[in-house]
Amino acid sequence: MRLTTKGRFAVTAMIDLALRQGAGPVTLAGISERQRISLSYLEQLFGKLRRHHIVSSVRGPGGGYCLAKTMDSITVADIIVAVDEPLDATSCGGKENCHDEQRCMTHELWSSLNDKMFEYLNSVSLADLVDRQNQREHAEGVNVLRDGRRARDPRAPAIASA
Repeated sequence: MRLTTKGRFAVTAMIDLALRQGAGPVTLAGISERQRISLSYLEQLFGKLRRHHIVSSVRGPGGGYCLAKTMDSITVADIIVAVDEPLDATSCGGKENCHDEQRCMTHELWSSLNDKMFEYLNSVSLADLVDRQNQREHAEGVNVLRDGRRARDPRAPAIASA
């Protein structure tokens, strides 16, 4: 099983949004620039996220997107399911017609893997991912400025270059 670009980009964009929404609605253009994801692709993803009530949009000047729920109530599984990303390791899409229209010998193995993947992704919240990102940036001595630029924390120890 592999997670495609659609799911990866959706999760990345949601982390970016969650990190910056404290300053007001976040624009897709800003996310696009920071994460190097096509703006038109983000528009498609955020349309689906909005329809699943994960994000809400604000129109007009100063508009953009905000989380529609708290970060701790949004899971990675919610995000992936919202953008129609299949979490399926079976070769039959769960229809049990994998081998000459019959259930293959390994169907149960891949079906169990699907359950475990969903269970894990459903246990990781957007808040968990934001906390990890903040910890990583703190360890690197980097602050994210309001406009999304990264600035080195002057209090952080200098990193010696090799």
